[in-house]
Amino acid sequence: QVYLVETGGGLVQTGDSLRLSCTTSRRTTSMAWFRQAPGKERTFVAAIRLRDGTTNYTDSAEGRFRISRDNAKHACYLQMNTLRPEDTAVYYCAASNSPLLFGTISMYAYWGQGTQVTVSS
Repeated sequence: QVYLVETGGGLVQTGDSLRLSCTTSRRTTSMAWFRQAPGKERTFVAAIRLRDGTTNYTDSAEGRFRISRDNAKHACYLQMNTLRPEDTAVYYCAASNSPLLFGTISMYAYWGQGTQVTVSS
């Protein structure tokens, strides 16, 4: 079993930046961020393969968000810039033992409890 803990959420204003962090209890192969807005399904944001740093982003995150990792700390980060009200959601960190970076929920066996990000207009 792998345990994940997310930190870094909060209330910010439009245009602000926020950095989310996720630490795992042991190393996995890939990590990702998903988000779930009120009343909507959980959707993919970004993923990273820990071995070589290869990344994958959803279109709405490309250019504004950046996923990174620190293998020594078993950590993954999501730097979010130029935040918009539509980015408001609970952000979930996920981990997988697969090297594939698909944005499919079922690809990820391990999940954190989520951290709330609220962007006010």
